[in-house]
Amino acid sequence: MFNEKIPEKISKALNFNHFSKKLLQWYPENKRDLPWRNTQNPYIIWLSEIILQQTRVAQGLPYFQKFIENYPNVEDLAASPQEEILRLWQGLGYYSRARNLHKCAKQVVENHSGQFPRDYKNLLKLQGIGQYTAAAIASFAFKEKVAVVDGNVFRVLSRYFGIETDISSNEGKKVFQALANKAISSEHPDEYNQAIMEFGALQCTPKKADCNNCPLQAGCYAYNNNAVEKLPVKKNKVKISTRAFLYYDIECKGKTITKTRGPKDIWEGLTDFPLEEFQSPEKIDPEESKLFHELQAFKPTIHFESEKTYKHILTHQKIFSNFVSFKISSDYEKALEDWAEHKGFLLRDPEELEALGKPKLIVRYLNDKK
Repeated sequence: MFNEKIPEKISKALNFNHFSKKLLQWYPENKRDLPWRNTQNPYIIWLSEIILQQTRVAQGLPYFQKFIENYPNVEDLAASPQEEILRLWQGLGYYSRARNLHKCAKQVVENHSGQFPRDYKNLLKLQGIGQYTAAAIASFAFKEKVAVVDGNVFRVLSRYFGIETDISSNEGKKVFQALANKAISSEHPDEYNQAIMEFGALQCTPKKADCNNCPLQAGCYAYNNNAVEKLPVKKNKVKISTRAFLYYDIECKGKTITKTRGPKDIWEGLTDFPLEEFQSPEKIDPEESKLFHELQAFKPTIHFESEKTYKHILTHQKIFSNFVSFKISSDYEKALEDWAEHKGFLLRDPEELEALGKPKLIVRYLNDKK
């Protein structure tokens, strides 16, 4: 299935049978009892894999349970409004996963009669399903011999076989995928994939790996060459930008002005407040804000705590936010509604606002207000 080749000098030195056998022996005695491991239902496996992308099991498990309770099958998920899905996803981050989850469910229902494709190649054609997720579903649900490669797998393979190729490079991804497909068990591809990921999560961890009690210790390159902390190699570090938001919490007659975040930026489809963006957190100043001066027409009562800053860290961004509160008299209700409509904003009552999916930063602010 994969055309990439393992470099000959590496391939000759590898003992794949010993490696996979040891993992398959370790797994039954050490695996965690997780609900998606007790089934071959591709819907449940797919849902768990999407939720757990870049998410710890402890954080993702309650979300998985909520989704299964609300959407027991792919038809229920496909029929749900996106706003409801985003609300259930609230706080988990990487919201494109939730949007793709919904699109994929619709594809499965509309194009595949509610049945997930049974092979890796066709699973890849679904929205939001990449090589890793396709391999997981194909092997766990249908026992196809195709290896998963995630952060745990990179780490285990790199340390055991002594692979120093940069895992963030195109060459590295090809080498490790080819290596993983060589090492996978032909008889038990599903259990092998589970085993190597669990081994990376519990035994061969990023820091403080339990080398003293490791069944792979004798053949491990990293252990025998004092390279555990050096592998895997990842040279490309994510560049993180800093953004500064001034949010406007505008209330009139118990309703709050909100906006829906658009495409091509963070939190697409979620609900937050009107805002203005500044060059840096130090330069946030309501007096320098166009919105601040526009809202003076409604004679508001204003509250602003400059020292109360909310910090939110994403993969590529650090966001610093302040909130300025505007209480506006009911005398200006109609004028405020017209202003909001012109701006593309909506007035929501508390129940509506609670039911909508919101960025975690907004949820923290609203909780602090209570």
